[in-house]
Amino acid sequence: MSVAADATGPVMDRDEVDRALARLGAEYEAIESSLLALQDHAGRRLLEGAELTGITLERWNATEPAITLLWSYFDTYTAALRDARELRARRRFPTRQDLSELTDLLRGESVTVAGGASAHTQPSLTGPAKLSERLTLAALVSRMNDLYAQSLDMIVTADAVWSALPARIDLLAAELQRTRSLAHSVGVRPGEHPSGDDLESITRELSALRSQVVTDPLAFWRPGLGSSAPGGGRPDTERYDRAARALEEVRREIDAVLTVRQDAEQRLVRLRDVLSRADRTLTEARSARGEVLAKIAASEVPAVGGPPTALQEQLVLAADYRRHAQWHRLSPLLESLEREAEDELLRARESLTAVTAPLAVRAELRGRLDAYRAKVARHGMAEDPLLIERYDVARRMLWSAPCDLRAAEQAVLRYQQAAAEVLVPRQTEPRDHTGNPS
Repeated sequence: MSVAADATGPVMDRDEVDRALARLGAEYEAIESSLLALQDHAGRRLLEGAELTGITLERWNATEPAITLLWSYFDTYTAALRDARELRARRRFPTRQDLSELTDLLRGESVTVAGGASAHTQPSLTGPAKLSERLTLAALVSRMNDLYAQSLDMIVTADAVWSALPARIDLLAAELQRTRSLAHSVGVRPGEHPSGDDLESITRELSALRSQVVTDPLAFWRPGLGSSAPGGGRPDTERYDRAARALEEVRREIDAVLTVRQDAEQRLVRLRDVLSRADRTLTEARSARGEVLAKIAASEVPAVGGPPTALQEQLVLAADYRRHAQWHRLSPLLESLEREAEDELLRARESLTAVTAPLAVRAELRGRLDAYRAKVARHGMAEDPLLIERYDVARRMLWSAPCDLRAAEQAVLRYQQAAAEVLVPRQTEPRDHTGNPS
């Protein structure tokens, strides 16, 4: 057994050699396919042509020579496999010497690689620690696997970010442009409306975000927890999502302004109607107050306020905004006017109710007096002298002007009491067995 064979263990027999060559052949095909796929990967082509910055530039500066080294290793692997195949092909039945050489090629440290180019070789202060290294084919494949995984991870990660974010940013930018056009059509512009300033801010953010994504995609990558597979993780869309939410808020504001433009005239008509009703109600309250003061004595009647002149001025301003298509100013003004107009109508109604309260009390007393008189008449007691007297007193008070409500109420109560005293004995008078009064 040769020295090489002793270093690699027992010399392989013919069947072992053939199986090893078959396995290496299949391995070679897989490696070649993977390297060609890596070479043709869209992400790699983009990285080669891009102006990179930041962490992406740093990693690509390490990955690009790693890919070159990977192909160099593959060439070495190819040459070693070719040598082994040629040696095996010399004879159908290889000699002991042939088998020893094949064992050395297939199992021994039969390949030489440049040590200074190896990713696993740490350079010393004066240069590479080794000028060259001798490796087994298995060790060479392991080293290629490591370089391939690192290179593929970098390429797949960058490609995933480029596939996900720039297109979405462009779509959002297009939507931003449409929103900006709508905003200008309703007067929402920077410096004049908060939403106009927001649109400018979103525009700057999208422009900066796209530039950073294109030049440094790895800065927008979140690795997957516990994942060691190349490209394990997902693109970081936090800044994009924040810009999208901000644009959605502005779009809602613009939609509200557009709605104002469509409904402005109808809403102004409704506002005029509400304020007109409030004014009419206050006029009625003032008229009723004069009537109450003339007809009701000893009663505190609240004062009635004047028409809502401030709201009328704001209504004129709203109409002016509409004429000049200043929809962004009209929108908040209409909202506040609608609330205040409804409040003003409610106050006018409450004022009318408060002013006419004494008249309502007088009407209630009149109704109560007539109701008791009708009850007395049904029982045949309408001609009772006491009831007639007390009824006349109460009636004079309630139908005279000015009416003293307190005195009138006491007069009605006295009539009620007299009626009750007359009616109770009448209703409880004893009867004989035939049901007639005894």
